[in-house]
Amino acid sequence: MPLSLREGRPEGWVVGKIGVMGPGIVGMPMAALLARARVCEGTDEPAKVLVVQRDSPTSGWKVRAINEGRSPIGGVEPDLDAVVAETSAAGLLRASHDAADLADADVVLVCVQTDKRGVEPDYGPLTEALEALAPALARRPPGNLPLVVFESTLAPSSMATVVRDLFRRHGLEEGRDVLLGNSPNRVMPGRLVERVATSDKLVAGLHPATPGLIARLYSRIVVRGALHCTSSLTAEVVKTLENAYRDVRIAYAAEIVRWCDGRDIDFFALRDRVNEAIAQTDASSSDPLAVPTGGLLVPTVGVGGHCLPKDGVLLWWRRIEARDAAASRSLILASRDVNDASPAATIALAERRLGPIGAGRTVALLGVAYRGDSEDTRNSPTLALAELLRARGCEVRLHDPHVRPGDQNLVRRGFDAAFTRDLAPAVCDADLLFVCAPHRAYVDGRDAVLAAARRVKGVVDACNLWPREAPAGPGVPACGIGRGRTPPAREDVDFVVAGFRAVERGVAREVAETAAFLNERYAKTAFERIDFATVRRLAATCGTGCAIVEDLPPEPVAPLHGFLPRLVTLASS
Repeated sequence: MPLSLREGRPEGWVVGKIGVMGPGIVGMPMAALLARARVCEGTDEPAKVLVVQRDSPTSGWKVRAINEGRSPIGGVEPDLDAVVAETSAAGLLRASHDAADLADADVVLVCVQTDKRGVEPDYGPLTEALEALAPALARRPPGNLPLVVFESTLAPSSMATVVRDLFRRHGLEEGRDVLLGNSPNRVMPGRLVERVATSDKLVAGLHPATPGLIARLYSRIVVRGALHCTSSLTAEVVKTLENAYRDVRIAYAAEIVRWCDGRDIDFFALRDRVNEAIAQTDASSSDPLAVPTGGLLVPTVGVGGHCLPKDGVLLWWRRIEARDAAASRSLILASRDVNDASPAATIALAERRLGPIGAGRTVALLGVAYRGDSEDTRNSPTLALAELLRARGCEVRLHDPHVRPGDQNLVRRGFDAAFTRDLAPAVCDADLLFVCAPHRAYVDGRDAVLAAARRVKGVVDACNLWPREAPAGPGVPACGIGRGRTPPAREDVDFVVAGFRAVERGVAREVAETAAFLNERYAKTAFERIDFATVRRLAATCGTGCAIVEDLPPEPVAPLHGFLPRLVTLASS
């Protein structure tokens, strides 16, 4: 008997087929792990998992790879290759180009990327996928009530408006013909399988019964994390907030590190003392391969990836659309400007320490992916840095051991010919090296990099990668972001702690105001309403740190030596 709802409660759930739309860094580990879990729900036969990828010029090859037992995800991904090979060989995992094959699916995970266009969501790829999925589900077997779960990050209110309305246009009514839920991913490139298994996860829906169903399914693969049931609107707020607040903390660190570099203060010594004072410590000041989770994060050449550059804007979307005047004092929106300035600030630091950088210089950039041991170049700050150097007349070379030749972002920005996976030609005649991504290959291969860079006249460590005592070897001048020589004074620590506390309060105020705004316009039932205390509790389950404080009045912070970070100024207003 297929799934049905009686008096609002699910009955008779049978899961024979699970569809996954989009075999990217979210969809591929979810599909592989669900196949390996051999899900038996309402039947003794394990559910088959079907991955759907449209036949596009850039990604169509993934279908053949999966069907041959190969993971389409590059970079260093422990266990994923083995799980894909195992489940494909067992007949539990396969792939198709045709969304029509999902007509009889009992569960469909939508793992298609979302983006922003200006100050609003860009749901083009998502809509394209749903316009293929909805007609397929309209031909579902009689009586079947498919569960559709969005792993994609969505701007708050999207489930109740954009998604529900699209399915309705295809004759599929929420709660009658389909159950719509969302469980925004918390994966991390380089740790995909680990993060699915160990991270706490939000499970949400438009119908109150939906979160429990998702939890029943996901409990098979989230084996060392907790599943937190909530409403779709709350989950949308929490997910976008997690990334927005991380972006804010990086931006605050960027403002502080620029101040430190201007005064030759050791930022990392300051960072550790500040994080001890606020009880949010981590190992990232001394371990370049550790994931930063402390309060004051690690500023690098810039902020990249798919999530952080857009999710703060998505959180603010409906308020911007309504012309909310508070946008002008938003810490979340201002942080985008601060972080977007990081590549230029990196060049400015290099010129102060190593001399002019302009026409006639050959510059090698090591690490094109936005994070260590990943192949992901989306919004890569290295590419932004490369564009600035090219505009100055420099000859730019790019190297990365994980990025694929012909990567679409390299091609789009015109750097495909300047890119190589071969270290020697990238650095052999370079005047300057910028180390931009903390790949383990660069940590372990530092001596090989410097030996191959025979003509190098300066090194810039832009990601806290190499030991500060001798980052470039004898006779080669070097500098790095945050690598000042002067220990921080007590007044420096107190000043940065006070600023951090002000920023914490400012973000909490924005979130509380946003929750009130969304409740007024989009929460039609008590289940849908956002509770600020619940948002704080759920955000705190994020593995990379998202401690939102109570909504308290701002406290002014006095400048130190004439300096006051922009974010602190906004937070105190």
